[in-house]
Amino acid sequence: MTPKKVALTVIVLLIILLGGSSFFYVDQRVQALVLQFGEPVKLIKEPGLQFKIPLMQNVEYFDKRLILFDNPREEIISSDKKRIIVDAFARYVITDPLRYYQSVRYETALRNRLGSILNDSLRQVLGRVPLKDVISNKRKLLLDEVGALVAEEAKEFGIKVEDVRIRRADLPPANSEAIFRRMQTERQQEAAQFRAEGAEEARKITSESERERTVILANAERDGEILRGQGDAGKNKILGEAFSRDPEFFSFYRSMKAYSMALNDEDTTMVLSPDSEFFNFFNDINGQK
Repeated sequence: MTPKKVALTVIVLLIILLGGSSFFYVDQRVQALVLQFGEPVKLIKEPGLQFKIPLMQNVEYFDKRLILFDNPREEIISSDKKRIIVDAFARYVITDPLRYYQSVRYETALRNRLGSILNDSLRQVLGRVPLKDVISNKRKLLLDEVGALVAEEAKEFGIKVEDVRIRRADLPPANSEAIFRRMQTERQQEAAQFRAEGAEEARKITSESERERTVILANAERDGEILRGQGDAGKNKILGEAFSRDPEFFSFYRSMKAYSMALNDEDTTMVLSPDSEFFNFFNDINGQK
């Protein structure tokens, strides 16, 4: 190959190389900032094929989508002196790539500065309220206030903070264990109190039942004695009437009944005087001595 052809080939390659580096494509998900020797010269937000001066200009791309900033867990002290471990995050969009490039340039630097702003805002807002407000339905109002503070300070970075949220707000492990033990003790005390009240109520019910039982038994025994007395009275009345109608037969009947009870089937030995009244009807059918 002759020197002329070599030079021509090099020129063609340079043209192709320079031509290829003169064009760049902007995706619809990003926005581009064209820099010339490190100084911004053009901002491109619309997607499509774009031109730049090769070797003199370069392009920096910035995301147009919503970006998640995940803040490291931070310890905050509430107004009632309770320590809280807050796991928060923020979401933002880059609205001014030029200011973003001039103020922070890289995402790492933004994360450090945005994290500092977010932590300061969390301390400012959550530090003036008690713990119960942080874990109650007031949290959204507090976070809206935090988001407003962060968004105001983040404007200087060319970003718009859409919102700030808390994933979790926990007590430190040592505090959680102490609170758990205190809650356990309180529940045990409540259970002991309930058991004591139940035992007291059971004693009252048992005592009342025993009293009612005693009253019922006493009344039943009284009524039984009355009925037995009335029965005995009726029995004696009937026997008296029967005796008055035929005294001799009644005396005979009573003696026969006494004989049947005294002289049963078993061997019976009785030592009585022959002229005893018991044997009146043995000596005389009329019961005469």
